[in-house]
Amino acid sequence: MRDLFFVGYLLALLALGFKRPFLFVLAYAYVDIVSPQRLSYYMLNAVPVSMIVAGLAILGWLIGDTKKSLTFTARQGLILLLLLYAGWTTFHADFPADALFKWEWVWKSMIWAIFLPLTLRTKLRIEAYLLFMTLSAAAIIIVGGIKTAASGGGYGALNLMVETNSGLYEGSQISTVAIAIIPLILWLARFGTIYPRDWRVRLFAYNLIFACLLIPVGTVARTGLVCIAALGILMLRNTKNRLGYMALVAAAVAVAVPMLPDTFTSRMSTIKTYEADASASTRLAVWAWTWDYVQDRPFGGGFEAYRQNRLSVNTVERRDLGNVESVRSAEVQEAGRAYHSSYFEMLGEQGFPGLILFLLIHAAGLIRMEMLRHRYRKAEGDKAWISPLATALQNAQIVYLVGALFVGMAFQPFVYMLLAVQIGFDTLVRRKEGQSKREPWGKRKPAEPAEPAPATA
Repeated sequence: MRDLFFVGYLLALLALGFKRPFLFVLAYAYVDIVSPQRLSYYMLNAVPVSMIVAGLAILGWLIGDTKKSLTFTARQGLILLLLLYAGWTTFHADFPADALFKWEWVWKSMIWAIFLPLTLRTKLRIEAYLLFMTLSAAAIIIVGGIKTAASGGGYGALNLMVETNSGLYEGSQISTVAIAIIPLILWLARFGTIYPRDWRVRLFAYNLIFACLLIPVGTVARTGLVCIAALGILMLRNTKNRLGYMALVAAAVAVAVPMLPDTFTSRMSTIKTYEADASASTRLAVWAWTWDYVQDRPFGGGFEAYRQNRLSVNTVERRDLGNVESVRSAEVQEAGRAYHSSYFEMLGEQGFPGLILFLLIHAAGLIRMEMLRHRYRKAEGDKAWISPLATALQNAQIVYLVGALFVGMAFQPFVYMLLAVQIGFDTLVRRKEGQSKREPWGKRKPAEPAEPAPATA
């Protein structure tokens, strides 16, 4: 029955795409984020759904979309450069077979990030793509939120529709993305035009935000707690009554903490006692190993280079026993430990050039969104949505960059979609700015009739 639902929905969406080709672009967002082929028992899991939908999207754009004022931005060039460089390191990788396995999905997400801005030519298209991104992620988040509310979740115990621990179905990654999309949910609820902005939309948005906040609880991901704190600080920027906001947050925390499951509170307490936590201590050792590794291999070891690390970590656990402190140390041996950081992932796999390109791509996005946020902060009318969207996209990116400190998701396709939306949004505003020098937005003058040709003798 579940297979029939997935197949029916996807076929209906693709059928509409033959009338409106941009729907193929939206369909790819759904396929890439939700991965219905992985959720299907037998009807979709043997079909290259992602390749088919991507091919239809590109073909639909080539045939049916306008190419007027086509722009290839510097950020798209940086992503292309990173793609080519990652391809070079893949064919010089320390573990060629494992590197090719990761390369198979990395290049697709980066090609899509380069192509997507070419299709986002209007506000409606940008809004529609953000809506599909948000609702596709919500398909995973709502399931996780319901299961958390019902059972409390647990580390590695929260089943998000499928038995896998990769992509957005991995606890730390979905926790980061769930918190990152909260600003986008708020923007869509306030400025969305695809649906009527009434109490039903606001009710759904607030419940979805609540589900997003439950995901770090259900997955017991410490990264999610750090992301929630980062987003709470970022939202202070646009809050007029900051004292009231902080008082409300403090009250919400005071009410929520006693209701949290013991599995969550006990794991969060290890943030302060990382020396006793083998996971946290090993993570620091991996980072130190990666830094030493690139001293000899400055161009990185290609994808999956971490598989060669060998670590020995000493953990120290301290307990207060009245007037006496008990200290217990233990040695932990680890091999092939993952990076658990997007920055060290880039450094170890792509070396210093890859890390620099990664930082440049994200820094450019942050700077451009800040410029638009500041330039249009007092805009009204048909420009009132620009500054809030720039703020939402910037906040989502910052939350990701904070979470990326502790999660290896440097090439996460959802994040590259977010960057592509930023590029398309920035390009649209620049194009409108160029038009506004000749005529105001939304107030195009009708074309004047041509003068009659002079009579000839």
